Amino acid sequence: MSFHRVVAELSLITLTLWLQSAGVAALVTWVRRALGGAMRKRGVVRFAALVVRLAMAVVALHGLEILLWAMFYRWRCLPTWDSAIYFSASSYSTLGCNDVTLPSDWRTLGPLESVIGVLMCGISVSLLFAIVTRLINREERFSPTEQGAGVTRRSFVQRNLSCRKIAK
Repeated sequence: MSFHRVVAELSLITLTLWLQSAGVAALVTWVRRALGGAMRKRGVVRFAALVVRLAMAVVALHGLEILLWAMFYRWRCLPTWDSAIYFSASSYSTLGCNDVTLPSDWRTLGPLESVIGVLMCGISVSLLFAIVTRLINREERFSPTEQGAGVTRRSFVQRNLSCRKIAK
């Protein structure tokens, strides 16, 4: 194992983590700003549009991370941008490809990018889930059922769940 390869691997991992963290922080700030003001003015279509824009931003963020790895592949491993982007996207998504291979000195980068891709996708899914859950809970807080309409409150996300089995 070459010292240069280890430095390159650690650098790519670190840059990917920083890019993902900065992207998530920017998205959280953007969503907070988008949700400012009275919640009663927000309709279903506006919430759906917000979630679509958020999902598109997450896809763009993953595209930047794929491009980061592709730039390294183009610089050190592969002859064309087409093959570098294709290999990176295939590795990041864990799809893999048989028609493009890295030089033997760099072949561990493919599986490493796959592991990082899975982790980054997991962070993105948890971000989307947290934001949608917060949107639903905020909508419930400002819905007419909370303002004395006589309807029992139902929460989308259950609270105070217990792992104990209830005796019958």
